[in-house]
Amino acid sequence: MRIVLLGPPASGKGTQGRAIASRLGLNYLSTGALLREAIETRCDLGLAAEPILARGGYLPDALMEPILGEWLDRHDSKNGWVLDGFPRSLGQAHYLDQWLSKRAKKIDLAIALVAPYEKLVSRIRSRVECPDCRWSGKTDELVLGNCPVCGGAAKSRQDDDEENFKNRHTEYVAYTLPVIDHYREAGCLFSVPATESRDAISSNILAHIESIS
Repeated sequence: MRIVLLGPPASGKGTQGRAIASRLGLNYLSTGALLREAIETRCDLGLAAEPILARGGYLPDALMEPILGEWLDRHDSKNGWVLDGFPRSLGQAHYLDQWLSKRAKKIDLAIALVAPYEKLVSRIRSRVECPDCRWSGKTDELVLGNCPVCGGAAKSRQDDDEENFKNRHTEYVAYTLPVIDHYREAGCLFSVPATESRDAISSNILAHIESIS
């Protein structure tokens, strides 16, 4: 199964993407985590991405599409994958459609996580991420201030200040909402309220996947 996971910043894409991939045995890609790691390692991609992400912008399609294509070439197994953070624009959606079409494949499911703006803002105030294993969660989930998965020093993300969040949400409305419409028209969209507990959201998603499998 090939799944794309869409939603505004802080809607829980990473949490749900990892849960779905683990439950179904799928490969998983978080473009956000990939880019943050690239920035930390100061590679060419990170140097190009850093000033754009620092102001809450989306990376241009010309930069993101080759990254995604390379990842798909290495990870497009028969089981499939979950993409978290791609596509974020109609151009990227069309690129992905074409990549799959050339291989006689298609998107099986596009999941849209939906949450009000005020709820999202409240989430970023307590969100932390582990730079070692890329676990993401809330401060009250830390164990003695460290990541509950690997014990690394989890910390707030650099892009989680409110001004940056506001810019990222504006970009989401401008560029990603049309992607959601694209998959709605294709008949493969499943919208999920992202205001419930993470377990309730996961159960909702997995029940839908079972119903269409």
